[in-house]
This record gives sequence, C-alpha cells and structure tokens, in this order.
Amino acid sequence: MDPFSGEGELTNLLSAFHQGQYRAVLDLDTAAFSSSNALPARVLKLRAKIALGDASSVLSEPNSNSPDIQAVQALAQDALGKHDLAISQASSLAEKSPENAAVQICCGTVLAANDKIEDALKLLGKHQGNLEAVALTTQIHLHTNNLSAATQTVTAAKRWAQDSLLINLAESWLALRTGPTDTYQSAFYVYEELATAPSTSSPTSLTGQAVAEILLGRLGEAEAALQQASSATNDTSGDSGAQQGGGDAIAQALANELVLANIASRKGEDRLALTARLEKKDARHPLLSDLAEKGELFDRCAAKYAPKVAAS
Repeated sequence: MDPFSGEGELTNLLSAFHQGQYRAVLDLDTAAFSSSNALPARVLKLRAKIALGDASSVLSEPNSNSPDIQAVQALAQDALGKHDLAISQASSLAEKSPENAAVQICCGTVLAANDKIEDALKLLGKHQGNLEAVALTTQIHLHTNNLSAATQTVTAAKRWAQDSLLINLAESWLALRTGPTDTYQSAFYVYEELATAPSTSSPTSLTGQAVAEILLGRLGEAEAALQQASSATNDTSGDSGAQQGGGDAIAQALANELVLANIASRKGEDRLALTARLEKKDARHPLLSDLAEKGELFDRCAAKYAPKVAAS
C-alpha cells in the first residue's frame, strides 16, 4: 500500500500538509504512530520544515542511509540553492530506488524544478497508487502546456480516488488553466472552502481562491485574499502566532499579486514594490525569469528602431 495514500493514522498529517498547514504538520504528535507509518510521518514533517524555510536543519537528520531521508535531503539541497548537488542526488536515488514513494515525490520535484522533465515523469510513472505522484505529474503537464496529458492524468485518477483532497485540487488546477467560466467557479468553491475555515486556511488556499477570483473578474476580492496570503510569515520558531504558510507559498501569493496589479493598472511604484518583495522572497521565481526574458526581447526589438528614431 502507498504510505502516502491518506489511509489510517496518516490522514490528518497528509491533509494538513496538502492544505499548506505546515506548522500544523510539525505540531502534530506522531510519537504513537505505528512502525509502518513512523517513517512516512517523519518524511512529511521534514518536508514541512523545508516548506517553512528551514531546509538547513533537514540536512543534519540522522539515519540518512534511508532512501526516504536522502530524498528529502535532496529536496532540501535544492531549496538551499545547491541545485547541481540536488540533481545528482535525485538522479542517483531515482535509479536506485524508483519504487520508493518519497523518492518519487521529492526527487521528482527536484528533477522537474531543474528542467529534467522527462526524467521526472519517468520516475513518477513508476508509482502504484501514489496520489502525490498523480498531483505532481498533473502540475508538470500543466507547466509544460501539455493540457491533454494533464486531463488524462486527472481523469484516470478520479476512477480510484474520487474523494481525495489531492485529486480535487488537481482537478481545480486543471479547471483554472483550461476554463470555461463554470469550471472557474467550481475551482473557486474548492479553494474557498479551504481558505475560509481557520483549520484549513493557508497562503496556498488563499492564493488558489484569489486566482479563481481573478479569472471570474472579481479583482477586489482577489486582492484582499492575496494581501492576506502574502503578509503571512514563514516563521519556524514555534510561535503560536505564526502563520501556516511557507516561503514558496508566500512567493506564489506575491507573484499573483503582481499579476493582479498589472491587470488592475496599479501605479508603477506599486508594481515595482511588489517585484522587489518577490525578488527578496524567491529570486528564481518563474515570473521574474519570464519578465526578465521579455524585457530583454523588448530591448532587442527597440534597438532595431533606435537609429530610425534618431534620424527622424
């Protein structure tokens, strides 16, 4: 059985993680978990630490001979900017332990994040009922604009995981990407339910709700949700006032807030301030890379016409 299937005592831990409630994952007492679930629970807690910006502590974990722990440590290396080392570790584990659920998810994430798309999909394709592998595969297909493959992945998974939160989320990602308007509304309901309840709210769910609001033309509501999400802290000190979201989730909120600022034609200084906040949170964010690439293309095109302008 897939240890990350969500059955039995792992259910609450998995639900909290998938909802972006990373602080709740760390706070949940797993001391009484059965021996078969102790390692999957530990892996989830380590992944929550990474999501909360505490990747360095994951590298000092004992018993690192376990492929599960090694896989999470590869993910931590990538989060710390040691991309070549992370790719090397992930590729090695993918070859040695391709059937391991933690290897599939953590190493698949590292490979996909570093443009090793075929390697990531090959590894994820070896899963046996691993819902996280389904969700990650869906995200990769959406990222590479392979909408038909994303649709097939979600449709196939719904036959055996209809009531899964992860599958509902994957279906919402697909709906937000493909439309039409009625599917935007369906995705909104999924995220609204998560975002409005204190026990499930997080920057991730708030951002999902806001994206649906943007697509539905409700820009004011979207701005409120994004401001709430992007103002969250990824404090790992254990302060009860800390928000649940991690640095990556907050970066996603900032990126969408920047997109919204452009849609709403907000002042240039507001957009520059948001860009600076995003750069500080995640200098490698895809939106920043895309903006830089488009800026270079514009400058190149403008240069072609500069002499004509000068001559006139």
